[in-house]
Amino acid sequence: MGLLMAAPAGLSAGETSGLPLPRFVSLRSDEVNLRAGPGVRYPIDWIYARKDLPVEVIAEFEAWRKIRDWQGTEGWVHQSMLSGRRMMVVMGSPRSLRQSDADSADPLAVVEAGVLGRILQCPRNRDFCRIEVNQNQGWMRRDEIWGVYKGEWIE
Repeated sequence: MGLLMAAPAGLSAGETSGLPLPRFVSLRSDEVNLRAGPGVRYPIDWIYARKDLPVEVIAEFEAWRKIRDWQGTEGWVHQSMLSGRRMMVVMGSPRSLRQSDADSADPLAVVEAGVLGRILQCPRNRDFCRIEVNQNQGWMRRDEIWGVYKGEWIE
């Protein structure tokens, strides 16, 4: 599932990572500049101040990655500002962190929308992922979090 993208004007396509596009990664630092294009000469459109925020890599140009966040904002960041650590953000309304991977499982906690957590496991052909939020581990439905694809499995 790749995206074809023309190189920005005046630039030629360079080496890419060879990793699949799109893919989820997370921010490595509490200060990450989101730029209008793939290079330091492009203006900074936004500064992320949230380490571990999950983002989706949607294009690559040399050492730069075009990312999209959970609210749809897109821009370019240097690859050194990204980590392969799989994180997620709770979507919509407050959600239950459950003891097991079933809607009927007892809730361990209620997690507010916008809260970040780490994805520990998303079993194949299951609707739930095991996550960790503030040192609490439990299960949430895939459609309640942003940071994992519908058919993707993480073990």
